[in-house]
Amino acid sequence: MSDSFLVAARIPLSREGFEAWLRTPVEDLGVISNPGAMFDGWFWGGRDREPDWDSAGVGTTPGQYFAERVDDSCGGNEECGVVLHRDGALEVYLFHLGYSAWSIHTALLVLAAAGRFQAEDAEGAVLFWAETGANLLPADSRGWLSVLSVGGDGARFVASRDLTEVVAALRPAESRFFELVERLAGESEEFDWESGEEFRTETPRDPAFTDPAVLAR
Repeated sequence: MSDSFLVAARIPLSREGFEAWLRTPVEDLGVISNPGAMFDGWFWGGRDREPDWDSAGVGTTPGQYFAERVDDSCGGNEECGVVLHRDGALEVYLFHLGYSAWSIHTALLVLAAAGRFQAEDAEGAVLFWAETGANLLPADSRGWLSVLSVGGDGARFVASRDLTEVVAALRPAESRFFELVERLAGESEEFDWESGEEFRTETPRDPAFTDPAVLAR
């Protein structure tokens, strides 16, 4: 199993709904109707793995969570990602180095909370998987770790789902993510690490990778 864990989402959301979601605290784990079923039906299903939700960031806003990630990546933290509102949808592609339960489960929690800002007939998906290269898996891969369905009627983990359209819809977010990684790698290579100065970059704040509303305070 890879040490690289990814969370990606595409959730239909109006611009108004997106900005309201960013500033609304997630007050209850109940935004996910079945948190204990996180791994059911997928790669870890039936392997006595129990999802640990105790450390999830209940009470935080999505804006706070993503802004902190962006700030950390500006300081050289490898756990970078993309958070955008594009073509009427929230798009997210997040890289985690190792299974950081707090960060991964908080990401799932805040993304699940987007459901209350959707139209009732809209449905989005959040994917969780491990992949050394940080790429999306093929839609029919047996390696997906969990799938969270997010709709106007709430969010729930599903034990099966055809991911063909979901993976196709996430390709632009994947491309943006690798563009970010390439730019950060170039900046790191050019930085004088012997200078004793602290590495700092503004690239993760670029609107190509982070919607400005995420950073608004």
